[in-house]
Amino acid sequence: MRYQSTQLREIVFPLGGIGTGSLGLAGNGAFVDREIFNRPNKGSVSPYTFFAIRADFSDGRQVTKVLQGDHLKDFMGKYSKSTYDGYGNGPDGTTLCGLPHFEKVVFDGTFPIAKLTFTDKNFPAKVILTAFNPLIPLDADNSGLPAAFFDIKIQSLEEDIRYTLVFSMHNPFPKGENRKVAIDGCTAVEMVHHGVDPACKDYGDLTISVKEEDGICQQYWYRGKWMDALTTFWHDLTHDTLSNRVYEEPAGNDVCTVGLRRAIAKGSAQSFRFLFTWNIPNNYNYWDPIKDETGEDVLWKNYYATQFADSVATAAYCLTNWDMLYDKTQRFCAALHGASLDKAVIDAVSSTLSVLKSPTVLRLEDGSFYGWEGLMEEMGSCEGSCNHVWSYVYSLCFLFPELERSLRNTEFKQDLHSTGALDARTALPLGRPNAKQPTCIDGQLATVIKIYRDWKLTGNTQWVRDNWENIQKILDYAWSEENPNKWDWDKDGVLEGLQHHTLDMELFGPSAWLEGLYLAALKSAGEMAGFLKDTTKQEEYNTLFQKGYAYTKENLFNSRYFFHKIDLEDKSYTERFQVPAYWNEESKQLKYQIGEGCQIDQMLGQWHANLCGLGDIFDPAQRKIALKSMLQYNFKPSLRDFANTWRIFALNDESGTVICEYPEAANKPIIPIPYCQECMTGFEYAFAGLLISEGFIKEGLQVVWAVRARYDGAKRNPWNEMEAGSNYARAMASFALLPIFSGFTYDLPHHHIGFAPILAGDFRCPWFVGTGWGEYIQKENSVKLSVCDGELQLSSLALGAISQVSKVLVDGKPIAFTFENHILRFELTTVKKHLTVI
Repeated sequence: MRYQSTQLREIVFPLGGIGTGSLGLAGNGAFVDREIFNRPNKGSVSPYTFFAIRADFSDGRQVTKVLQGDHLKDFMGKYSKSTYDGYGNGPDGTTLCGLPHFEKVVFDGTFPIAKLTFTDKNFPAKVILTAFNPLIPLDADNSGLPAAFFDIKIQSLEEDIRYTLVFSMHNPFPKGENRKVAIDGCTAVEMVHHGVDPACKDYGDLTISVKEEDGICQQYWYRGKWMDALTTFWHDLTHDTLSNRVYEEPAGNDVCTVGLRRAIAKGSAQSFRFLFTWNIPNNYNYWDPIKDETGEDVLWKNYYATQFADSVATAAYCLTNWDMLYDKTQRFCAALHGASLDKAVIDAVSSTLSVLKSPTVLRLEDGSFYGWEGLMEEMGSCEGSCNHVWSYVYSLCFLFPELERSLRNTEFKQDLHSTGALDARTALPLGRPNAKQPTCIDGQLATVIKIYRDWKLTGNTQWVRDNWENIQKILDYAWSEENPNKWDWDKDGVLEGLQHHTLDMELFGPSAWLEGLYLAALKSAGEMAGFLKDTTKQEEYNTLFQKGYAYTKENLFNSRYFFHKIDLEDKSYTERFQVPAYWNEESKQLKYQIGEGCQIDQMLGQWHANLCGLGDIFDPAQRKIALKSMLQYNFKPSLRDFANTWRIFALNDESGTVICEYPEAANKPIIPIPYCQECMTGFEYAFAGLLISEGFIKEGLQVVWAVRARYDGAKRNPWNEMEAGSNYARAMASFALLPIFSGFTYDLPHHHIGFAPILAGDFRCPWFVGTGWGEYIQKENSVKLSVCDGELQLSSLALGAISQVSKVLVDGKPIAFTFENHILRFELTTVKKHLTVI
């Protein structure tokens, strides 16, 4: 997507690896939100961190500019309750907004790559900044580098000119030391927290480097009072007198610079590589501290710190492997952004992937994945890889299945009780007992679905076999006598007890929403049991599924939509489960229930089922009617006249889909389910995906467009969808739109995948499984399945858009096959490059 002018105002593009934190690139090219210190830092600036460029003409004239566009907001200053640098003192001068800069910036954001083009009538070159951090499917380590990569291309437009290009950064440590360090073919400065033991939580080191041997290096800006440092730097840069400066004693607030000088002929262009790497190795639980026997915080190393000794080592690796890292990232970027999909879909899928590059995500010392739900300004929001929120996320399982599996391993090791109850949140550091918390029924049931999905994606049957007892425990807890919430106490396939869920309260009695997840979990477990030849459990799960399916069809559909069957005046629920706060004495009603509301997730189980190949969870005819009703009631073309007493994620004339709406004549509780009037993007994407997978393509796209129109750069950051804070994980439900549009099916235990695009005509779209990824390319008379990385072991391939086949080639060689009912069958074959069907 392209952004310019006022659309640049709210942009912050995160540059960082999975589990490393990130540096924010603002829409005008400034650096903000330096979130690399093991916690978020929203709304911050990165002082004196910038690129600048100087042009020297042959006649002695020169022009120097900071590589930024116009300052776009907070012209009065920010509220900070500070005496001299808050509101009423103007913008923060450490952003360099007061220095000459470029008059026009165009921001092309094709995540994971950002490209900013700077032009100015008074500058003799077009300057193109390409910024990225590697995102390479199936390669979590190279996608988890603590680094920001910058390629700066100068296209000289006038006479032959000598350019000076520099990168400066502030040393953030209270007692910082700047060291010139040796990296082959580069000029680099390392910023170190002087005098601090590398094993301490406060230790850190940062490195800025340029791919230029014997380039410009200024270890320290001039030390002085007032604005002496910046004044001197700007004088030296504009007068071409930048040289190294060294101080013997470390201090605070020092700045360093690296750069180069290069003559470029008129009409020519040259590119230059700069890199920022960081090492903040020692993490700890700052939100709920735990101390060791000496009273110190218990620490663990960030995973990246087990791979690299320091930021200099990271820089050496990144600079040496730059081409490979960029090429593989660009390959993924091109496949994603080149898909034959509506641009709002590509925008939604790619932009929400940025969550994986934000401080929402950690990698623990052994490489295990951990996620907050989102981020508050200076701390994570809702800890613990919350199993119900992360169950909406479809990017991690497709792109990095080993990280998704690490979540299950952690859950089994730390969160699963002997009773079968699964804690919804993992406590840190690992091994710490979890605080008392409710067992979330939607997260617990979705865990079974995710295990089934990931088994189908990876073919890792041995992992399922090794964990089969635990998988059964999780599902069987629904009717266990040790379950105090009595979800399915009479084991009839219907949930009726106290059910805690992602909307943060309890439901009583059967609801289509949670029942659908139960049915999908039962069906998932039944299929796994059958594959493992556990016929007793297979029959048990399938029987319960059939009972629950029949009950849902007969009792949880009101002719318009699926609902929650509850007598709001039945106080006995609160007495039975000892939750008196759920009774509204004034209205003589239960509180926080859906009741007759039309809820956005009423068929969430079907969304999962369609993505995982589970078939019908709800009656097909009923769900078509329900989807039409949800469009009528929940989707709001304008929110101007809609009453929302909850958080405001959409407003004015914006469109959005609300969590729960009560049509006229519906019995709406006085105090209904929490968040019912909000527009939360993860829920909206799941709804859109279900619409599209059920044939309502235009309507589903309308829902997606409504979300992305709200995140337009002018009002909200396109790379920061909100829910309980910033960079919210549930938004990655959008990734499911890729397999939905391509009709992608996967069954690696049986060496099978398939495609049935729902759009007519030529089609291309990326696909991902546990062993490889690539592109599906469909033309009028042929199909090509390309493998971009890894490999595929196949014995069958479903092709819904192909009616006849004359030839099949694997890596250029013909193979024998049969083709019937749109399914190609052949002997088990390894595809390393491409499979072509003609």
